[in-house]
Amino acid sequence: MGFFQRLKEGLSKTRASIANVFKATEIDDDFYDNLEETFISADMGYETTERVIDELKEKVEEMGLKDAEKCKELVMNSLRDQMQVPGNAYCFEDAHSIIFIIGVNGVGKTTSVGKLAAQYKNQGRKVLIAAADTFRAGAIEQLGTWAQRAGVDMIAQKEGSDPSAVVYDAVSAAKARKTDLLLIDTAGRLHNKKNLMDELSKMRRIIEKEYPEAYVETLIVLDGSTGQNALEQARQFSNVTKINGIILTKLDGTAKGGIAVAIQSELKCPVKYIGVGEKIDDLQKFDTEEYINALFADFQNKSDLDILMDETMSEDE
Repeated sequence: MGFFQRLKEGLSKTRASIANVFKATEIDDDFYDNLEETFISADMGYETTERVIDELKEKVEEMGLKDAEKCKELVMNSLRDQMQVPGNAYCFEDAHSIIFIIGVNGVGKTTSVGKLAAQYKNQGRKVLIAAADTFRAGAIEQLGTWAQRAGVDMIAQKEGSDPSAVVYDAVSAAKARKTDLLLIDTAGRLHNKKNLMDELSKMRRIIEKEYPEAYVETLIVLDGSTGQNALEQARQFSNVTKINGIILTKLDGTAKGGIAVAIQSELKCPVKYIGVGEKIDDLQKFDTEEYINALFADFQNKSDLDILMDETMSEDE
């Protein structure tokens, strides 16, 4: 099963709910209410949902549309507009870059570092990873396993060491070895703690002093299955440090999918990578068109949709 197909399967329940709304024969208050409820249930968030619905109502009135099915493309276009990834979003991949991977524990930071390292290595880039999460038990060993799988070197110290000392060693090594990309796995501290801000600031000062010509990219990893909690984590971290992009993981069945829209719409920060599984190639660059299609793609026939809706209703009960 290809990556897009796995994404479609992962978002199938949300896709079924959306498809069910557009089975309506006409555009009326019930149609708008059902669409609003579906989007909010899909973790799209109240603000983003209201924005999409208000824009849809204006265009429906402008165009004089009556058939619900005919306005589906308008909704898809509205979501596309809010999920565009800038053309320069991945420019760091072609520079001598230091990439901070941040986020709370359990969202998939370490595995994301490993998967990205493997992909960059396969693209012919010279990659180094740094184990700056020195607090979580087993984090260094876990990253070491990923380093072996990816075929890249890792800079590490013993558990409990100063993370900034690890970063210093890693930056020195990256310069000496003429590394293209240095990925730094950071500690998953609680996102509202001052020590996180202090730690990240200290790391950045080391980079600015020791390797000022390096491009610094900060990517936050969010668990797509946690819905609005993921959005709140992104908000809190953005108060601590500048975030250049988002890695959205675990879109493989438990996630509802709308959070990808909400994050980009409300925080104006692009989702750059999405993950649908545990394998190295299960993390891919975010493709707006593929994602919209995964949410709105038609089922092969009516019975497919009805079966999935029956399954969804049974689980809810």
